[in-house]
Amino acid sequence: MFKKYYPSAYVPDVFNIDYKRLYVKGYRGIIFDIDGTLVPHGGDSTPEVDALFRRIHEAGLKTILLTNNDEARVLRFIRNIDTLYLCDADKPDVEGYLKAVEMLGIPKEQAIYIGDQMFIDIVGANHAGIDSILVHYKLHEGETKLGIKRTLEKPLMLLYRGNRRCYNRIGDLSKED
Repeated sequence: MFKKYYPSAYVPDVFNIDYKRLYVKGYRGIIFDIDGTLVPHGGDSTPEVDALFRRIHEAGLKTILLTNNDEARVLRFIRNIDTLYLCDADKPDVEGYLKAVEMLGIPKEQAIYIGDQMFIDIVGANHAGIDSILVHYKLHEGETKLGIKRTLEKPLMLLYRGNRRCYNRIGDLSKED
């Protein structure tokens, strides 16, 4: 019943993922959400995010941003990042996810989606048949208001973590230091 909300894996944030391990597992492209996943809502990219994309590309992976934001927001975000993007995607509509895979030029079995929202990012990826990684959402410093969706995600995460068949079903993706 709740499996449509469950990601293929969970990690604390995008910096805790071993992208070389993703490549070894057969993934060739990453579809990223922006707000809450890479930066707090509306935030600009950071030097750390810019460097992360360079490392991902050096690992042999292609990237694309899939976002409900408009193009002006995306262009501001990627000014130091070389990546494809698809804006106004109407997530969780499946069409955006499949279009992103097409733009990457890979089969959907070789794509993985990384996002911070179970009800939008993960549901859309699951319905499109694309593996997904859920990351803990990023907030602005001092921000405390979460909203109803975040509150509803908490019990779902407990169920996900308790389900051995679903929890991290694509294996450990954590970065080894």
